[in-house]
Amino acid sequence: MIILKTHSQIQALRDAGRIAAIAREAGGEQCREGVTTAHIDAVIRKTILSHGATPSFLHLYGFPGSACISVNDEVIHGIPGGRVLKNGDIVKIDVGAKFRGYHGDCAATFAVGEVSEEAEKLIRVTRESFFKAIEALEKPNPRTGDVGFAVQSHCEANGFSVVRDYVGHGVGTEVHEDPEVPNYGQPGHGVRITKGMVIAIEPMVNAGTHLVRTLEDDWTVVTKDGKLSSHYENTVALTENGVLILTDPA
Repeated sequence: MIILKTHSQIQALRDAGRIAAIAREAGGEQCREGVTTAHIDAVIRKTILSHGATPSFLHLYGFPGSACISVNDEVIHGIPGGRVLKNGDIVKIDVGAKFRGYHGDCAATFAVGEVSEEAEKLIRVTRESFFKAIEALEKPNPRTGDVGFAVQSHCEANGFSVVRDYVGHGVGTEVHEDPEVPNYGQPGHGVRITKGMVIAIEPMVNAGTHLVRTLEDDWTVVTKDGKLSSHYENTVALTENGVLILTDPA
């Protein structure tokens, strides 16, 4: 069931989103050679708590970290731990913050030192595809298929593929709500996106095949061919004044 949000609820989601975005930036600043993913997770947790919020992901479905931190071919759901970052790594940080009953959810990919041209392009195109999705959302009577097609077409035009096994979603008093928001689709198809809907749009883009697999820890999702993956996400609301990005640190 899709739950439309009131103006005051969107403002509450904006407050939560701002905290998540600040924590995402704090984690990104720690993406340096020699730093462990556990350290990044600790910084993110401390940042969220310092703003009076709680980490949305900690113990969610049993997840052990405050943030999902995925490196190189890891797509999503990487468990923070003793892995030490190296020059050339790319790090996906996915953060959720719960504040006064509402959640903010966002992600980004950060480069460690000097990365390859392919990695640099992958990060850039993934972020660009999110804003292509926003352009689709700003057109009259958008559907989830329009959003997914915008992401997919941009990424594939640049030689990359979009993950199909995991998708974006609604956000509210729960981290994951209806509707599902795939990063692929056909224009004019899918759920109609109306004013009052709050969704997380999160392109997950691979350098090679779109196929993925889950490691033995039952959490970490990696590309099936071992090639790089990138992730970019914001929680957005469709309002009377257009699209509002809720996970903005400003």
